[in-house]
Amino acid sequence: MEITEVRIGPSDDERIAAYASITIDDCFVVHGLQLKISKKGDYYLFMPGRKQADGTYTEIVFPADNATRRMIEEKVFAAYKVFVNETVRRPV
Repeated sequence: MEITEVRIGPSDDERIAAYASITIDDCFVVHGLQLKISKKGDYYLFMPGRKQADGTYTEIVFPADNATRRMIEEKVFAAYKVFVNETVRRPV
């Protein structure tokens, strides 16, 4: 499995740094990933989820193992850093 494309979009929500979409093997797209940054500067990636009646969240799409989760996180975090650098360099 290969992440063939990562798209990063801005967020208006102060709790979310950006939204991401990934394409897997040029044939399967997952929208709605949320990138959050802690006060210490650590990155966290949340998979698309749904709020349940009891207020808890359940991931709708998720990696089956930790190695796959890490691979997705690395690709999204790298794309986010490029996105931030390009956004900073754009003239107003």
